[in-house]
Amino acid sequence: MAAVGIVGSTTWGTTLAVLAARNGQEVILWTRDETEAALLREEGENRRFLPGTPFPSGVTVTASPREAFAGAGMVIFAVPSRTLRANARSVGSHVSKGAVVVSATKGLELTSGKRMSQILAEELPPGPTNSLCALSGPNLAAEIVQGKPSSTVVGSPNDEAADIAQSMLTSATFRVYTNRDMVGVELGGALKNIVALGAGICDGFGFGDNAKAAFMTRGLAEIARLGVAAGGEPMTLAGLAGMGDLIASCSSRLSRNHYVGEQLASGKSLDEIRAGMAHVAEGIDTTAAAVGLAGRLGVEMPITQATHRVLFDGMSIGHAVSELMGRAPAAE
Repeated sequence: MAAVGIVGSTTWGTTLAVLAARNGQEVILWTRDETEAALLREEGENRRFLPGTPFPSGVTVTASPREAFAGAGMVIFAVPSRTLRANARSVGSHVSKGAVVVSATKGLELTSGKRMSQILAEELPPGPTNSLCALSGPNLAAEIVQGKPSSTVVGSPNDEAADIAQSMLTSATFRVYTNRDMVGVELGGALKNIVALGAGICDGFGFGDNAKAAFMTRGLAEIARLGVAAGGEPMTLAGLAGMGDLIASCSSRLSRNHYVGEQLASGKSLDEIRAGMAHVAEGIDTTAAAVGLAGRLGVEMPITQATHRVLFDGMSIGHAVSELMGRAPAAE
């Protein structure tokens, strides 16, 4: 069976490696340097990002892009959005022409607002870009590696590529759906992180369930407005990659973006919070990218704009809440 090559020894990249190997796939996990690869091989697990989860026998770790990707039938990119372009440039020449390429990164490029599949289309050779997919859904890594029932969506206009990714990742505990709307799948996964920041603030301030439910619902309305304006389908954003992922990220203490919101509510600065995190909270950069994208597309996003002011312009959370609550009455 064709190998799965994974770009990135992140929490999510390691989780997907474990998941695919448990599913009987031959998996090669690629790291950027040999020191890290040797450490992972020696310890037999990723103690930095996924401690206590041994690599199944089907997982190989390497720092060689040729070894990782030249023979892979599917290549999964699971790196932070800020480094996706650089990683694609590093390994692109080694990805085989017929490989299915999957983006598992939930974010937007900070400078351009581009989706991850758009970056891969620009940086990879023409062959693999014909079979691009995006993986997104309510996928908290800690629950997936514990074998708890989970679902996700593979979005791609290429039905054959989506079917291949679905068949290689589906297991008894991980149900994979397909969707032809890759734009909606990617934007749902990226934009929900902005709302998760605010949900963490709601919980941190003890605003209560009414406030949080209203915030999530109006946040989903913003996601749908921008997603549709960018070419996505409304039903996609009401599905697993939109509403499903939103619920998980806004409700779970495992969510990095929710954690950042809670820490902001406690009075910590964004710099302090980032300095204390080993992981990347994609919602921070996505907020900035989404404000720019919404401006270009003429989409009103008051929650996203208020979040941006809190994160980057020094606005107090209390002031932001007052502005949102004081907006002119309108029809839903």
